[in-house]
Amino acid sequence: MHVAANWQKRLSEIAGSVCTADTLRKLAGHRLQRSMKMVNLEGLVQLVNGCTKPECEPFKAWVAEVVVTVQRDGCYELEPALVQPAPGGGVAYVVPEQVADAIVRLEERNIRADEELAVQATARNELLAERNALMAEGNRLAVQREQLMAERIQLLRESNRDRSAMARSQEAMARSQKMIFRSQEVIARGQDAMAVALGRMAELLDRIAGRMGAGGGVEKSPVMTPQELLAGWQARNLVVTADVHAVAAYLAPALVRGKAQYRLEEIAGRTGLTMERVHDSVRMLLKRGCMRQSGCAADGAPVYVLP
Repeated sequence: MHVAANWQKRLSEIAGSVCTADTLRKLAGHRLQRSMKMVNLEGLVQLVNGCTKPECEPFKAWVAEVVVTVQRDGCYELEPALVQPAPGGGVAYVVPEQVADAIVRLEERNIRADEELAVQATARNELLAERNALMAEGNRLAVQREQLMAERIQLLRESNRDRSAMARSQEAMARSQKMIFRSQEVIARGQDAMAVALGRMAELLDRIAGRMGAGGGVEKSPVMTPQELLAGWQARNLVVTADVHAVAAYLAPALVRGKAQYRLEEIAGRTGLTMERVHDSVRMLLKRGCMRQSGCAADGAPVYVLP
């Protein structure tokens, strides 16, 4: 809402006119930021009259009371406070009860919103750190696999040059193959763990977004959990690769709640896969009947639902 420039000032400008250390301490003690914009009575009237939210009804009622009183009596006076400042410090007045209650409610809501945002940021940072650790482990195992493959090639070359050492080379090759298989199993487990972490991240973000955006409505409980949905797909051999498993784990929390509405770019950013691999994985899930597309959202994102 726009307020005329001559009806507003930053809190730092008002504090600067007082310019005492005690004033700055009081600002910090009341969790007030110096960048906050403060409005005078004219600005408050303009701001309140232009607002349509229910939270502003107490302010509108007070403004209406002020206008009616001025028109009827020619003036409007606030009730002086019982406790007054020292002589020379001006007069303190009592804020109308309905306005004070509305201010307290708004401040409490802001505090709760800050706390929820802090919890969301902490959870997101923890999940991102876990994903980065899994990706780093996967990269380390990939490097180890390349080294083992290089050793295998070198052993093959040596066996061609020295037939007398062929038996020993074959034994070393068998050992290297076992190590490669073990590294592949570790990589697969790491990808599964990353898919589970991404699923938890998507479920947590969807839950927080639903709580903050639903306006206090009651959310319908899903008929199954994301883990049960993934287990059902795996039992029918519908999720056969690590890429498909990662994409399925990210979509499952939203699917069990009704619909998954994500662009391919968003899925790629969350799973760490390329756009091509995400596209192939989504197409595989659609082709095998794990889900179906029910249309597109206003922003162009495909909307997927369970069949």
